[in-house]
Amino acid sequence: MPWRPMTPEDLAQVQVLADTIHVDHPEDFEVLAERQHLYPQGCLMLVEDGRAIGYALSHPWHRGEPPPLNKLLGKLPEATSTYYIHDVALLPIARGKGQAAQAANRLIQMARAAGFGNLSLVAVNRSQAFWERVGFRVLAKSGLEAKLASYGPDAVLMMHDLASPNHDA
Repeated sequence: MPWRPMTPEDLAQVQVLADTIHVDHPEDFEVLAERQHLYPQGCLMLVEDGRAIGYALSHPWHRGEPPPLNKLLGKLPEATSTYYIHDVALLPIARGKGQAAQAANRLIQMARAAGFGNLSLVAVNRSQAFWERVGFRVLAKSGLEAKLASYGPDAVLMMHDLASPNHDA
């Protein structure tokens, strides 16, 4: 089940996956499509037997300033300070097979190849432990409450420092 680049033709399937997986964090089709359009090289699909079972969305962004959920970005900032993982989402049938770790490792390598010194994300749905296993750490929560509000009560901002050898995935 290899991860492959996402195309605009995949977006209807991405919306179905997002609606199925993220019931508590809905996002409009336009938001998902914009992420793919703005940074297609950071968007991946996981397909098994012709069926979409997972996706990943990522793009350059500002460190410590996660974009609110279900909001259009308009454009990517000219000056960026992190490689932001917007989402790695898998259907239950794809979980427990190392696919999420494979996506995380691929995104880490993409960030490194693009010259970023770190990656960041907002962990939700009790995913913090997974992200810690692949080298992310929680950033201090102070002052981030408003920025994380749209992500839900368990949301934590996390970062992976690519300069630290003990943080490689």
